[in-house]
Amino acid sequence: MNFVKRAARSLAARKGKTTLLLGIFLVVCVLLLGGFLLQSAMARQEAQAQRRIGVDVTVRGDKLTAEAAAKLAAAPLVERYNPVLRRTVRLSGLKLVEADALRPAGSRPERDGPGLTGLRDSAMLLDFATGRVTLTQGRHLTAQDADRRFVLIGEQLAAKNKLTVGDTIQLTAPDGTGRTAFEIIGVFRDGRPQLLTTWVDPAELPANQIYAPLGALGALGLGGSLDEAVFKLGSPERAERLHAVAGRLLGGDGFRFDVNDKAFRDQVQPLRRVGAFAGALVWLIAGAGTVILGLIVTLTIRERRDELGVLLSLGEKKWKLVGQHTVEVATVAVPALALAALAGIALSGPAAAHLPGHGGKPAVSRSEALPPPELRMDPADLGKVAGLGLGIALVSTVLPGIGILRLHPRSILTDSE
Repeated sequence: MNFVKRAARSLAARKGKTTLLLGIFLVVCVLLLGGFLLQSAMARQEAQAQRRIGVDVTVRGDKLTAEAAAKLAAAPLVERYNPVLRRTVRLSGLKLVEADALRPAGSRPERDGPGLTGLRDSAMLLDFATGRVTLTQGRHLTAQDADRRFVLIGEQLAAKNKLTVGDTIQLTAPDGTGRTAFEIIGVFRDGRPQLLTTWVDPAELPANQIYAPLGALGALGLGGSLDEAVFKLGSPERAERLHAVAGRLLGGDGFRFDVNDKAFRDQVQPLRRVGAFAGALVWLIAGAGTVILGLIVTLTIRERRDELGVLLSLGEKKWKLVGQHTVEVATVAVPALALAALAGIALSGPAAAHLPGHGGKPAVSRSEALPPPELRMDPADLGKVAGLGLGIALVSTVLPGIGILRLHPRSILTDSE
């Protein structure tokens, strides 16, 4: 008789054992599928973190100008950039927020002005990106505002001078020679302590900070060199390549290159830990499933020694006996895989709600925070489970089946055990 037909009849005759094998295989396949789905979800989440959060690289140097920063930003590695120029200017006709303390004798009158920051994209500033400073009115400065005379001012400074979005202020050069009108397009609130109990120069108070497009500050005569330029990259690996580009552009070691990947690491490391756990879980389940099924097949072979002896005495080849057991286990694995796929579809949604969505620390802005991960069953995941499940079936029957190859019909039929 064909050993495949014999395997089918054996499964039908031993319904209890068949149900047990089906249950074990179903549990193994469900756990394997869960591990692969978790791995895939964490991989997608990490890729999304790279796109959304990225890495901030800050470049400083004597040769760093707006033109040099633009050339460096033209590298394909850079996704966004922000040239930053910080100076102290004069605010014509308006009152500054001052510390509620006596001015010391050594204070500097030249610091009695607002701190002015020229930039390209205010949302990229660390204070705004982390939520320490938030807009209460208006909008951010963007790259489209490059040469437009717009400013962001602090909430306290606006309240003291009864200013709001749409009003105009006059900024004067530090030497008093140039004066330029700027329109207020946004008002921000700084959540940090304002240091009003001790004397602080007005230019250093967060309440007196003003932000404007870098290209609109030419009339104020603030000089051409930048304090720094911040570049947004997709991953820490790109920072090394950008460093080489900066070296060629700015000349050797005449610049400072700082990589801030803390936000990226805070978001990605928990995802990588979960992915590594899922990978270890897959192999643990595969090993445990192989051992359990192997033990069941071994016990089955011992119970069916008489049957095996009769078949061998009738001239059945030993490899066909091993093949019969393999077909029996593999036949049970196929419906178990189908049931596991249905269970994966039903349970993936509720399970995703318990996975980490945006890492462990609130180190990024809301726009950069990651959404909850999605457990999505792809054909590739199901194919991995099928391949590994059939591999488990093969190993768990072939290894115990080695004992069949050593059997002799006479010794089986005359052995009383």
